[in-house]
Amino acid sequence: MKHRIVFSILMSFILSLLMTCWVTWINLGWGPDFIDKWFIAFRLAWPAAAVIAFALGPFINITTQQIVRKIS
Repeated sequence: MKHRIVFSILMSFILSLLMTCWVTWINLGWGPDFIDKWFIAFRLAWPAAAVIAFALGPFINITTQQIVRKIS
């Protein structure tokens, strides 16, 4: 369980950080308030991403195993 919690937190952190940066840049461009807008987006996205990663992790793991078995 510890592994699942830590993995969910770290994976959601990295993905939220990078994706909110990318989407903020696409939508607003690199302006003087970019960092502020990016941080707001990240602050809202990370908790949601962590909960989703934790909740759906087992389902995604099983689905991945099934896909890999079929293509092997």
